[in-house]
Amino acid sequence: MRCVVVNTPRPVQNHLHFGRPSFRKTFISEDLHFGRPSFRKRSTPAFASLVSVTSPTPSSSSSASLAPVRAPGLRPSVIVAIVVTVLAWASAFLVIRGVAPHFSGGALALARLTVGAIILGVVMIGRRWTRMSAREWLLVIVFGVAWFGAYNVTLNLAEHTLDAGTTAMVVNIGPILIALGAGVFLGEGIPRWLAIGAGVAFVGVVLIGISTGLSALQQPGLGDPIGLIWALVAAITYAIGVLCQKPALKRLPARQVTFLGAVIGAVACSPFAGQLVHDLSRAPVGSILGAVYLGAVPTALAFSTWAYALSKMPAGQLGVTTYVVPTIVVIFAFLFFGEIPGWLAIAGGVVCLVGVALSRRRPR
Repeated sequence: MRCVVVNTPRPVQNHLHFGRPSFRKTFISEDLHFGRPSFRKRSTPAFASLVSVTSPTPSSSSSASLAPVRAPGLRPSVIVAIVVTVLAWASAFLVIRGVAPHFSGGALALARLTVGAIILGVVMIGRRWTRMSAREWLLVIVFGVAWFGAYNVTLNLAEHTLDAGTTAMVVNIGPILIALGAGVFLGEGIPRWLAIGAGVAFVGVVLIGISTGLSALQQPGLGDPIGLIWALVAAITYAIGVLCQKPALKRLPARQVTFLGAVIGAVACSPFAGQLVHDLSRAPVGSILGAVYLGAVPTALAFSTWAYALSKMPAGQLGVTTYVVPTIVVIFAFLFFGEIPGWLAIAGGVVCLVGVALSRRRPR
């Protein structure tokens, strides 16, 4: 067999710093039996194979595929919605405490939800109505009864015996329940930074609760264990409501879900109608206006902005943002009611803010 060595041009990929085609030697042998040449390529060295596999090509497509993918940040409209929600809900704790001497828990909840349902109904005029499935109706009904109905009644009852700061602290274990429930039931998972941020923020809430609780125990009529139980029930119903609201918002408009929730909650509180009429006949104008405010701002406005934000981000991450509510409540309770927060409450507020920041951090 006669072997002839020829140089055949064979362009290869630009590995490392090589910028032009290379020529590889190919052995051509004349097959004695068949009379025509056959080509046999030499085996490529192992190092060359390794380089060709591990070295990226300079093409734009491969560069794009290898570029790190970062999760998009929140839209400005979502951030505004979160801020409005947090401020409005913080104000609700203060207003409820101010009007509590003139309204029973159930009557105040009915008044608040009636005003909220009327305002949301006006907003829904001319809006497109999305047809709902049986499953979506079930989710919205549970959402309305749990969060709009039961939550408002138990929150009002809690603030009859607890100060605003302590109530806000207890209720704000709700986001912990939301994050855990969303990870288990909604498939959102529990990212490391969400868990860390939730834990840190919860420590801050506990510090605020200890501070305000110690102050409350020094005043007659406050610090009742029954009030703590009502606040805990409010936190549980709050979490149940969010976990039912989130899947309903996958297809349904936020305004529609919020309006139906307010109507269902008002219907659930309708047994307190007689007590509401009695309380309205005796309540001062300021307390009546306070009840109207609760229906207009913390209910109609804040629940709408919450629903919008919830439709744009995971329930667990959104729930953690409400950890700043106790901090705001403590500050404004000092401004309006003369309650001076202790150093422990201030430290707890700072820890809450740190926890919220950690929960929003994304892995790189």
